[in-house]
Amino acid sequence: MVKTLSDWLESDVRNVRDKSLHWLSTQYFFRDPSRPAYSDLGFFFAPADGIILYQEEVDPAETLIDVKGRAYTLHQAMRDPHYDRRSFVVGIFMTFYDVHVNRVPYPGRLSYKKLESISTVNRPMLSVEQGLLDELRLRLGNADYLRDNQRVLNRVWSDHLGDAYYVLQIADYDVDSITPFELNQNEPMGQGQRFSQIRYGSQVDLIVPLSERFDYEPVHETGMHVEAGIDPVLRIHPKDETRRNDGA
Repeated sequence: MVKTLSDWLESDVRNVRDKSLHWLSTQYFFRDPSRPAYSDLGFFFAPADGIILYQEEVDPAETLIDVKGRAYTLHQAMRDPHYDRRSFVVGIFMTFYDVHVNRVPYPGRLSYKKLESISTVNRPMLSVEQGLLDELRLRLGNADYLRDNQRVLNRVWSDHLGDAYYVLQIADYDVDSITPFELNQNEPMGQGQRFSQIRYGSQVDLIVPLSERFDYEPVHETGMHVEAGIDPVLRIHPKDETRRNDGA
């Protein structure tokens, strides 16, 4: 259930923050709790448990966020200079205390590919995590892991939307393990279905190309904590419905 960052720390994290790193790594991190199956074609649900870092509508070469004085763009995120769709992007940061099983935000056929690494080692996400957990604030200026770290780009074709959307998984420092649960490409997946896991702190971005048929609207404010498959993050409005509501 969606919560403010402070409420999530008080209710979900408080009882385990003093546990040893060994206990957290072996007993807590790999949990995969049973969850209710929600289905609503009017929403994209969160693909990951975590904190909403940003939710922006951008062109592929437009700055999504500024990292150490350099623009971070969808071209860099997706490692695809030919991607040409203006898109709505929701970035979700998974802390060490989050469930790291990722779920399909909207039903469709899923294909995936591991993108080529830029550097030989992943950069740490610790400064962003410390800012969130210790200072209750977003510190994205040092998020250079976004540009360099190992990633898998999942493409989901939706018959209902008549379009594809993307789920980008980014791994943390010293981690080289983004593990898809299904090895088949173009696999039919239901909304909220488990599809992959990233080990230890990481990030997942939902990338939805803008559509001639639908408008997309964020559901929650930046900084809120959401749960995969449970909390909606984008509301889908048919464009004719939007025009009627606007009195057009």
